Order: sequence, then C-alpha cells, then structure tokens
Amino acid sequence: MSGNLVKLLSDLKEREALQYVEKALAEGGDPFGVLDEAREGMKIVGQRFAREEYFIPDLVFSGEILKSIVKMLEPHLKTHRKRENLGKIIIGTVAGDIHDIGKDLVVFMLDVSGFEVIDLGIDVPPRKFVETIRETGSRVVGLSGFLTLAFESMKDTIDAIEGAGLRKGIKIMIGGGQIDEQVREFTGADAYGKDAMEAVELAKGWV
Repeated sequence: MSGNLVKLLSDLKEREALQYVEKALAEGGDPFGVLDEAREGMKIVGQRFAREEYFIPDLVFSGEILKSIVKMLEPHLKTHRKRENLGKIIIGTVAGDIHDIGKDLVVFMLDVSGFEVIDLGIDVPPRKFVETIRETGSRVVGLSGFLTLAFESMKDTIDAIEGAGLRKGIKIMIGGGQIDEQVREFTGADAYGKDAMEAVELAKGWV
C-alpha cells in the first residue's frame, strides 16, 4: 500500500478517498492493507482533534468516510474471515452516549475475525448489559463511549454487573474517546483498547 489513503482520509477528502479504495480493490489490492491505511488515517484525525485543529463536525465527517470505506471493503474482508466461532462478545455504547462510529468498526472487525458479536446499539442502560450476559453466557463484554460522561456510565455498568453477581469470570474492555489507563482504573474494566484491532487482540487473548 502506498499510504495515499492515510493522507486522503486524514485530510477529509471523501471523494478521492473512496475512489482510491475502489481502484485498489479493482486492481486486486489487499483489503486488510487498505483497512490498515484507513485506521492510520483515523488515528491522525484523532490527533488533530486532540490538538483542536479539527472539531466535532470534522470527527463525525471522518467517521462517515470510514463507514463508506468499510462498506466497500466488507465483502472482500469476509472472504478471508475465519470460519470457526471464537466465542460470543457483547458490545454496546453506554447510557447517555449515542456515538456509534467506533463501536461499529469494532463490531465489524470482531465479526470478520470469527467472533459472534451481540451488538446492543447505543445509549444502553446497565441493566441491558446484565440481562444479555445472563441470556447469552458471554464471558467478554465491550463498553464503548466517546463523551467524557460515558466514563461514569461505564463505571455504573460494571458496578451493575458486579452487583448482579456476574463479574467473576467476565472480562470487560472499554474504548472510545479519550480513554486511558486512569479511566480504566476508575471504571473497573479489565483493559482498554486504543482501536478496533487492539480490541480484537484483547478478545482473542481472553477467549
């Protein structure tokens, strides 16, 4: 891969980025390589947002470009997916947060990596996570949130899982926004993932 997509996506050049992906796939390019470039481009977008060079509308727009890219890549990636079922994973954006771009990418990458993903959607109350753990027997849970208020919701969700007597034997990862080790400690999660691929690696290690 040339790295052109990294620049096009990070510069928010939607039309050029989608044309690049279309051409790369038509020429037999590696879809996972294209996805790696897209991830790198999104990382730069995140860095620019942190430096206040980009703002919320830019972040949302970059997410929409990424969604379009993933949609183009999906049939190509799924031809390479592992057929064995590696296990069930529950994932959702926590209560009070309606952001789904990062979550949807994590869901997609877990799916193509061979996991059965139970996606609870956005603004998910703690009781819904508890109910789904009971119903599915999943031993891995992913909590997503972009806003800082999501940190409290993540803690409430993990406290609810513990209060229901389900925390033992359950591995919980968190991700999204400005999550770091300090946030992980505050929420009581087992780990945090910086991006979708890290989430996949965490899940593989746990199952």
